[in-house]
Amino acid sequence: MSTEPDSAYEARLQAFTGRVLSDPAPGQDPVNQPMIRHWAEAMGDTNPVYTDAAAARATGRDGVVAPAPMVQAWTMRGYTATVAPRPGRSGADALADLLDEGGYTSVVATDSELEFVRELVPGDEVSVAEVVESISEEKRTGLGAGRFVTTLRTYRDGHGEVVATQRWRTLRFRPAAPGTARPPRALRPRPAVNRDNAFWFEAAKDHRLLVQRCADCKVLRHPPGPCCPHCGSLDWDTVQASGRGRVHSFAVNHHPRHPAFQYPLVVALVELDEGTRLITNLTGIAPEDVEIDLPVVLDWLDADPDLSLPVFRPATTEAR
Repeated sequence: MSTEPDSAYEARLQAFTGRVLSDPAPGQDPVNQPMIRHWAEAMGDTNPVYTDAAAARATGRDGVVAPAPMVQAWTMRGYTATVAPRPGRSGADALADLLDEGGYTSVVATDSELEFVRELVPGDEVSVAEVVESISEEKRTGLGAGRFVTTLRTYRDGHGEVVATQRWRTLRFRPAAPGTARPPRALRPRPAVNRDNAFWFEAAKDHRLLVQRCADCKVLRHPPGPCCPHCGSLDWDTVQASGRGRVHSFAVNHHPRHPAFQYPLVVALVELDEGTRLITNLTGIAPEDVEIDLPVVLDWLDADPDLSLPVFRPATTEAR
């Protein structure tokens, strides 16, 4: 287990945010009818478009298609590849090693969000690349203290066209000793919600960053208020922010410490591309690496079931 200062380990861990864990790697076999048949049988899926070409054509398709959830199966390396020794430790292996170093030696999958662009058909060659989206601060869970690691897998066909994406989240945790009492994690301080800003916090629960806009002069404003400071209108609507911005100013908090936060804590004033500014936290970067005008992109902190807050992390070249 790592004995270096928490901030140094945290910086090493967060340096993986935005890093490619695996370059596009083709599957062992192209999409094929026998595997489709085995999958449909195992899942009890009797939809004929997976096994009967005539039935598939009757629906307007050119022929049989693969079940959409099979996309991950086409790129699996197989058991032998998972246990065979590989030279060097990079990508996913290096991240696993660093998590092990911090004591996060156990893993459990928590959720998978798939988006399908098109159906796969026999003969398609499928490849996948994986990038780290975020690594959470340490959280207390029923399994033990752990971190949620979120990656984005992009599946492409033989022509390089995206056929599906998968946001994959796992919990890497320190197993709690049987019978160990776990103190409840301190909640983040509650925001002062009122009739003027309730819409903003409700949207945040759905991971939408809204900016209030005057319905008459169209000037954006934040924080929310009942009246436009430019024209005095009481009518307003909202626009959804792009999630891109730059650090306008920042401070690194060390004391006083609150048990709901991890320190040092970077508090930044971010200027959104839309022109408004908001106070937020920066993640995925060591405090000493933060600088004015740093490009950042939106991320979300689900502090607890009742509170989601926008945070920002350094923008990769692709994100800009």
